[in-house]
Amino acid sequence: MNVRSFLGFVELPTKVASVIPFLLGTLYALYRFEDFYVLRSILMFVSLLSFDMATTAINNYYDFKKAAKKHGYGYETHNAIVHYKLKESTVVATIAVLLALAVGGGIALVSQTGLIIFLLGGLSFLIGILYSFGPIPISRMPLGELFSGLFMGFVIIFISAYIHSDQSLVTLLLRDGWIDLHINFVEVLYIFWFSVPAILGIAGIMLANNICDIEDDLENRRYTLPVYIGRQNALLLFKMLYYVSYLDLIVLLIIGVNPVLVALLLITLVPLRRNISLFYEKQEKAVTFILAVKNFVLMSTARIVVLGVAVILSSLDILT
Repeated sequence: MNVRSFLGFVELPTKVASVIPFLLGTLYALYRFEDFYVLRSILMFVSLLSFDMATTAINNYYDFKKAAKKHGYGYETHNAIVHYKLKESTVVATIAVLLALAVGGGIALVSQTGLIIFLLGGLSFLIGILYSFGPIPISRMPLGELFSGLFMGFVIIFISAYIHSDQSLVTLLLRDGWIDLHINFVEVLYIFWFSVPAILGIAGIMLANNICDIEDDLENRRYTLPVYIGRQNALLLFKMLYYVSYLDLIVLLIIGVNPVLVALLLITLVPLRRNISLFYEKQEKAVTFILAVKNFVLMSTARIVVLGVAVILSSLDILT
C-alpha cells in the first residue's frame, strides 16, 4: 500500500467531518474559557484523526466483503480496496495500526484529563466500530445520520472544548464507592446549541451519500433512512437540515460574540441555497454528492473565521 492508495483507502478528504468540529470546539474553549493546553490538543488530534481513518477503513473493508453488487462506481471506483487492488492482509494490518494509534492517544489524553474523557471517548470508540462493523452496522440502518451527526458534530466539539475547561463543564469523581457527578447545565447546553450546524451538516453529508446510493443500497441490503422515507422526503429533510442549522447564531449572541460578526454568517445562505438547488436537480455520487461536503465546509469555515476573530478581539480587550 503506497501513500496514494492509503489516502484513498481512508478517504482523507472526508476527515474534514472530524477535524472541523475539533477546531470549532478548540476555538469555543479559547473564547469562552480563555485557556488552551497544547499537549492535550495534540493527543486528541492524533487519537481523533487515527480513529476516523480507522472507521472509514473498516467501513470500506466491510463493504468490500459484503458487497452483493460487484460492478459500478460504488464498488469498482469508490472502494479503494478494489480500485487499488489492495491485499486483504495489508488492509487488516492498516486498520490495526490506526486503531492502536487512536487508543494510545486516547489513553494518554485520559491521563491528562480524567474519567469524563475516558467515558466519552470509550463510547465514541464503541459507536464508531458499531457504525461500520457487526451483524447490522449502524451505517446500514436508518440511524446513520443521527449517530454520525451527534457523535461527530457534538461529542467531538464537546471533548475538544472540555479538555481546555479545567473541568468547569462536568466533573466526575469516585470517592469511597460513591460517584460524584456535577454538570454545569447552562454551559453544556450552550455547547450543544453551538454544535447544531456541525451536527446537522455532518448528518447532511451522510444523508446526501445515502440519497445517491438508494438503488445500490437496496441491492446490497442496506436499509438507510432514504430507503425508508423515499427520495423526495429525504431531499426535503436534506434542505431543512441546513436552514435549521442557523439557530446557533442565537447562542453566539448570548455568549457575547460581536453582533456584526454573527450577522455576517447569514451571507453563507447564498451559496448554500445554490448548492441545495443543484443537489435537488441531480443526486449522483460522482458529481453532486460533493455539494453536501461543500455545504458543511462552508458553514463551518465561516463559523471558525468568526469565532477566531472574536477570540482575537477578546484578547485585545484583555490587553487594553
